[in-house]
Amino acid sequence: MTHATTPAAANAVELEGKDLPAYCPNPAMPLWSSHPRVFLDFKHGEAKCPYCGTAYRLKPGTVVAHH
Repeated sequence: MTHATTPAAANAVELEGKDLPAYCPNPAMPLWSSHPRVFLDFKHGEAKCPYCGTAYRLKPGTVVAHH
């Protein structure tokens, strides 16, 4: 998991296929900022946590496998 570096997504957490299924709070977040775990539903490669507002996006070229 890496943070995106483009200006438009400066605050988005960028995820790869190996990071899926994704949830928030993510493993890199400090314990003090915890909230109930929420699995993220990516629409058009982006998702936002309903609790803390953290933005997530899939790294370009990431393929999401469907079950």
